[in-house]
Amino acid sequence: MCEVLQEERLRLCQILIPYINDDEQRELEAEFGIPSDDAEDEVIDMTDWVRYGNKISQKSD
Repeated sequence: MCEVLQEERLRLCQILIPYINDDEQRELEAEFGIPSDDAEDEVIDMTDWVRYGNKISQKSD
């Protein structure tokens, strides 16, 4: 049951993400920059948070 809900949540996310073509992507990159241009300390890796459904403990640095 849990896997089915995760799959359905992923499908919903994919439906809600708008599709853009290559020209639109280039325009966005020209106006806002490319995400890889951001400093590393500005990026927060949310992979585990998404993978484990918001149930991960806070890591202390």
